[in-house]
Amino acid sequence: MTTASFDPRALRDTFGAFLTGVTVVTAKDVTGSPIGFTANSFASVSIDPPLLLVCLAKTSRNFATMTSAKGFAVNVLSEKQIAVSNTFAKPVEDRFATVEWMVGPYGAPILGGVAAWFDCSMHKIVDAGDHAILIGRVEAFENGVMAGLGFARGSYVTPALSGRAVSAAAEGAPLIAAVVERNGEVLLIPTEDGRWCLPQMPLQSGGTLRGLQDYLRSATGLGVEVGFLYSVYENKTSGHQHIVYRASAEAGESGAGQFFAIADLPLDEMDSPATADVLKRFAAESVLGNFGIYVGDEKQGKVHPFNKRA
Repeated sequence: MTTASFDPRALRDTFGAFLTGVTVVTAKDVTGSPIGFTANSFASVSIDPPLLLVCLAKTSRNFATMTSAKGFAVNVLSEKQIAVSNTFAKPVEDRFATVEWMVGPYGAPILGGVAAWFDCSMHKIVDAGDHAILIGRVEAFENGVMAGLGFARGSYVTPALSGRAVSAAAEGAPLIAAVVERNGEVLLIPTEDGRWCLPQMPLQSGGTLRGLQDYLRSATGLGVEVGFLYSVYENKTSGHQHIVYRASAEAGESGAGQFFAIADLPLDEMDSPATADVLKRFAAESVLGNFGIYVGDEKQGKVHPFNKRA
């Protein structure tokens, strides 16, 4: 969409393609009571002086308090704090009742168990359309040991599950593949016996994503970006472990294979029933845009959903 008149929902969804971290921004109101809200519009600004920013909607019920506060804290949530994110994203009467917290060195509430925190003085407030940009000067900070919680396309992403799944699949004779999608179509590669398969390659030592992305770009001649892990399973019939990622391709004619509309995928002509099952699930999940990670074998397993935002 390139016209001057945008569909706000479509624009929001497109912004949501960018994988971000998840934070809880906290402060104290004029009575000294803690307030906080979930935000993923957070970024570092400067090291010297130490500055960061968060964005706050002017319609937020916290807008007046935040813009008049002497400072605020940014709590970077860990991958185990999805429930905390949901609590501070909902209109709960006392959001701090179910979490551990303390008063930070500069006075803002600091949550327990976070991946990192920054306690800031208010440096500047910048008007930005229907939002305000709060620029804070870092007065104190701490870097924890937990991995951060991710968020993209309306879903939470945790790195631990992906790491465990790939490590498990690396045992045996692993193949790494991708469901390469663009504009509602999926790339399939013809096999020597006249069937179709996903673009795939043997798993190389020393890395997965870089090798897969280089292979896809070389084979298709297109710009291809590898995204989230999608499926990890053992095919006991062939003796292979399969690691499947989602990927997106740019427009243009592919130098390998053929793009099929998701509704017209030749599921009866795939190289194995397991590949057909991967594509059936992808077609079903594409309708809602809510994807998960399958872990199991070619006959049974479990889909671990990316937890949806409340």
